[in-house]
Amino acid sequence: MGRPFRPGPDGRPDAVCPRCGSLERHRFLSLLLGVLAPELRDLDTVVEIAPSRQSTALLDRVEARRRVTLDAGYDHRAVDALASVTALPLRDGSVDLLVCYHVLEHVPDDCAAMREIARVLSPRGIALLEVPIKGGVATEEDPSATPEERVRRFGQRDHVRWYGDDFDSRLCDAGLASVRVTPPALVGESAVQWFRLMPHEVVWVVHPGREASSPMLADGTGSGLTAAFDAVLGDLARAQERLERSRARADRLAAERDALRARLSEASAQQRARERGVLTRLRRVARL
Repeated sequence: MGRPFRPGPDGRPDAVCPRCGSLERHRFLSLLLGVLAPELRDLDTVVEIAPSRQSTALLDRVEARRRVTLDAGYDHRAVDALASVTALPLRDGSVDLLVCYHVLEHVPDDCAAMREIARVLSPRGIALLEVPIKGGVATEEDPSATPEERVRRFGQRDHVRWYGDDFDSRLCDAGLASVRVTPPALVGESAVQWFRLMPHEVVWVVHPGREASSPMLADGTGSGLTAAFDAVLGDLARAQERLERSRARADRLAAERDALRARLSEASAQQRARERGVLTRLRRVARL
């Protein structure tokens, strides 16, 4: 309710929240962290690779004894330490939550990066990964491609691949068990529309292991939130309708008030003019 969402950096409609500036992936991350909250208690170390202002604010809400941000340093973002995801400056099994969004498609040796993530995750650790992916095809990659060719093949001059259906297998080979999660599967279609999420966005929830679970499907049993969200958002939609009707009525009343004020002002001006005319005639009579 309130101000409309703004287009995204590439012109996507309804991408940017007018209040906090979040994109669709940040809003989905917020919901996903809420779902995972029971697993994210009493954390020792939370790590974010290539942080953004919006994601950092979300992870600051996760209670942890230590919070670390890392980046390779190509775009000079503020982080705790400069490091490559292929050589993380962290002890084995020391990280309870790791967030790595839209990083692996930039890394020439992404398998080394995946092995590093597996190495630093604690036995109870969870990593949230997001990459660009195309369904129905294998990963296409070429780290030696020129920047111009990368734009044509991978969408950006600093991307070296576009992932395909074998991404889960790559994770498994690196020692990471994974499950794919999408917004409709996690929170339902009503919440997708309400929060302006991308229905086909995929986040991989991974942990140490070597099995790839079936994707969490919409209308399945993967999340108990869908019915609750549908009920709450139905109530919010009805409240929004009532609010819009109240606003429309208030606008009509304001217009009627302004019209009455205008008529009163006009009548007052006419009355003053009549009074001045009467006084003028009386003065003339008095002089006679």
